[in-house]
Amino acid sequence: MSNLNQYEGAIVNYHNDLRIKSLPIVCVDFHYEFLKEVKQSFLDLKNLKKMAYQNRWKLSPDWDISSPIKEEVIIVTDSKLTIVFASHNMIKMNGYLQAEVLGKSPKMFQGQVTDTIVSNEINTAIQSQQPFEKTVLNYKKNGEIYACLIKGYPVFNLKGQLSHYIAFEKAA
Repeated sequence: MSNLNQYEGAIVNYHNDLRIKSLPIVCVDFHYEFLKEVKQSFLDLKNLKKMAYQNRWKLSPDWDISSPIKEEVIIVTDSKLTIVFASHNMIKMNGYLQAEVLGKSPKMFQGQVTDTIVSNEINTAIQSQQPFEKTVLNYKKNGEIYACLIKGYPVFNLKGQLSHYIAFEKAA
């Protein structure tokens, strides 16, 4: 035990001589958060690929799912505009958990300040099964307003029938 105490004392003296202030090690926390984020992104990607396979999506070259899944929120609705998938990082953008939005309409994020002209333009694109890119004012779970850039695409199956809509969203 005395050797250990001498060693610790030598380190303290060395730090004092160099005037080094020691800091608590928190890299384990960062590492854990990073791994948790990677795991969630992997699960989101896996679930999206499973959904695409089960519904026989004809994938569009316009969207690369693996890149934005880390930085953007991905929302998938069925053809009736009911949310069937939301990526895990939605909570960072607007405070909602995935479970809180599943089964609901994306209109749940809109409110008084949401521009009706932009909403109508998005609705027209959806009705005509065309892609769109718009910035809308949405509401966070806590009521705060935020600008959201949405890139939305209709998703067709291999038979050419409308299957889902997919939207890539990020705070603008």
